[in-house]
Amino acid sequence: QVQLVESGGGLVQAGGSLRLSCAASGRTFSTYAMGWFRQASGKEREFVAVVSWSGDSTYYADSVKGRFTISRDNAVNTLYLQMNSLKPEDTAVYYCAASRTYTLPTIRQYYNYWGQGTQVTVPS
Repeated sequence: QVQLVESGGGLVQAGGSLRLSCAASGRTFSTYAMGWFRQASGKEREFVAVVSWSGDSTYYADSVKGRFTISRDNAVNTLYLQMNSLKPEDTAVYYCAASRTYTLPTIRQYYNYWGQGTQVTVPS
């Protein structure tokens, strides 16, 4: 089993940057694909980015491509999301998730474990 704890959220002005972290427990972190999702108030949780277990492959939602970068450090069991050029529409609770089975899953049902989320607010 994997336990996930996000951090790094906060309030940032439009055009600014934030770096989210997701600390994972357990010795099997390096065997999971890891993803970031977000959920804005009143909306469905949506896919943001995913990285393969090795870190060699990534995939992004069109809405964040070129602005966000997902990465992982398996030596310290941590997932990251570097967010640049933030926009008001990026305001949401951001969740990290672990997938045991799939290589680059973009569907939330393919993930086995979830963190509690961290709030990111970009005022308009």
